[in-house]
Amino acid sequence: MTDGKRRRGMAAASALLGGVLVLSACSGGDESAADSGNGTSQAQVDEAAAKKSSEAQIKITPKDGSNNASINNSAAVTVSKGTLTEVKMTTTDGTAVEGEISADKKSWKPSVQLERATTYRVTATAEDSEGRAAHENASFTTVAPDNSFIGTFTPDDGTTVGVGMPVSLNFDKAITNKAEVQKGITVSTTSGQEVACHWFNANRMDCRPDDYWQEGSTVTLKLALDGVEGAEGVYGVQQKTVTFKIGRNQVSYVDAKTKQMKVTQDGKTIRTIPISAGSPDNKTYEGQMVISEKFKETRMNGATVGFTDDDGKGEYDIKDVPHAMRLSTSGTFIHGNYWGAKSIFGSANTSHGCVGLADTKGANDPNTPGAWFYNNSIVGDVVVVQNTGDKTIAPDNGLNGWNMSWEQWKAGSAV
Repeated sequence: MTDGKRRRGMAAASALLGGVLVLSACSGGDESAADSGNGTSQAQVDEAAAKKSSEAQIKITPKDGSNNASINNSAAVTVSKGTLTEVKMTTTDGTAVEGEISADKKSWKPSVQLERATTYRVTATAEDSEGRAAHENASFTTVAPDNSFIGTFTPDDGTTVGVGMPVSLNFDKAITNKAEVQKGITVSTTSGQEVACHWFNANRMDCRPDDYWQEGSTVTLKLALDGVEGAEGVYGVQQKTVTFKIGRNQVSYVDAKTKQMKVTQDGKTIRTIPISAGSPDNKTYEGQMVISEKFKETRMNGATVGFTDDDGKGEYDIKDVPHAMRLSTSGTFIHGNYWGAKSIFGSANTSHGCVGLADTKGANDPNTPGAWFYNNSIVGDVVVVQNTGDKTIAPDNGLNGWNMSWEQWKAGSAV
């Protein structure tokens, strides 16, 4: 063999031997081969490395790769056999999410509610008693709007409302598992009154007691809907407690026959106000109605409620109706009226179905009947309309479930 051939042969043998040695080390094979280098096996090296690693054990929930994660209870980080030193949570675009490590440094959670349909990444670091660091990473995606439902509710947290104000929830998805959703909603009152809930349809559920709320009481609404399946593949995301207070007991009685309204508090009449209700051709609904909104001034256009002329325009379009308070979804208001002759109040029913009180243009005169009633009314007060000759308002037309008997009301419960 020539020197060139001999050198190429030795190089090939060396490469082959090196490959065997590397393969043996990675596969944990021939211990004698591994020992030939430094007298220590790879298994022993791994064991020694393990003894030097941190004992801290980090857990991130939900687990890595999860979909449809909760926006309330996700992204919890805990550690055992150690303490957390740093936790970072970001969206995929790098936006940081605020969070806080607990006082004992054993856990972390976000301090803000997460967004739906968003992917988050969590990076956590902890140390054990020897100061050795451990690391953990995870990413997950929160539930998407298409796979979740929320319920908008009234009244708002911290408000004071009238004795007729029901708890009303409107869901953004049709609920088919009504019983499960209703079980996740509780309404209680410091008065001790029994509260029942009634489903008007697949999207709306109202809750109220047998009689009006007791004045001065506090009502609590608890939503524990996180993870509740409202329909197939559609889950709740809300986890919230709402409280509101019931104010004084004010109920007003509109009599379309006498064309007078008696305003009562705790059953005693505090003022009688002349009114003008719906005309014989446009009678006002009868029944118990709850004030749901208040507007110092608002526009009223007949076209929006079906009162149009031959040209399709509204029979009326008043852009500055003063002291208006909504009594129904369909457009029934009790409001000030500055355009009608003062002589009609107490003597003639002339409106398109609303209840009118004498008032002035601009809503700035506090001495008018319209202004007085507006200033002395709150959302949730009851207005009972009588002797109009029209039908009783539908219980779901506004917040008017009081027009159902208690037995009818409870029959609409899903539990």
